[in-house]
Amino acid sequence: MKVQQGYVLRIPSNFTFMLGDGTTTTCKKIVKKCLKPKKRWQIVSAGAGDKGERLYGWAWVATGEPRHLLLIRKHLKTGELAYHLCFAPEGQRVTLRRLITAAGLRRPVEEDFEFGKDLFGLDQSQVRLYEAIRRHTVLVMIASAVCSVAAAQARPRTDTQARPPTGPEDIPPPEPGHVPLTVAAIKNLLGALNPRQATLEHRVHWQNWRDRHRARARWHHQRARLGRPLENPYPQVK
Repeated sequence: MKVQQGYVLRIPSNFTFMLGDGTTTTCKKIVKKCLKPKKRWQIVSAGAGDKGERLYGWAWVATGEPRHLLLIRKHLKTGELAYHLCFAPEGQRVTLRRLITAAGLRRPVEEDFEFGKDLFGLDQSQVRLYEAIRRHTVLVMIASAVCSVAAAQARPRTDTQARPPTGPEDIPPPEPGHVPLTVAAIKNLLGALNPRQATLEHRVHWQNWRDRHRARARWHHQRARLGRPLENPYPQVK
């Protein structure tokens, strides 16, 4: 029995697939042939980032397979393209926004690998025996899980950021607030419990300063983006 698992898979520009009329083409060729006009692209956010919504131009193309689609992402400034092969199982509703949401989920996966390696030393075991590698991996994943759960639970209580700007002329708020505690912040605060390191009061003071600075920087980044309208903007998706 086949497992009907949907997916959005990044593919190279020379990936070959068949269109509905039976012709074979590549991702790069289909863009040159059918997606030159700006009206063929739609601006949709791939998710919220530190500097606001991650806006890209998106287009999708039907293939010869009824449940397979080609999703193309275009950077609004550089024009860089990214291609995704999408599969939607029978009975599942297929919309452009749903595919874009799935494509945007690559970012947290990449961040998880980055956190595991950089924050907790997942790839820094330098051991030769299988038993030692297994112990190191388990301990690192436990530490990562503890910090991740703590950050998720603290997020509603520590996210005190001011409302984002609505225009380029907005006046900065008198109090920018704090960004929510991250996994890295939780790790830093837990590390302060070690008496051989800096005091807890010092770490808390440093963390508060850092979060307040990040909240102010995020607000100004968002306002600056609102003041730089795109030239010949793509049609907006409501």
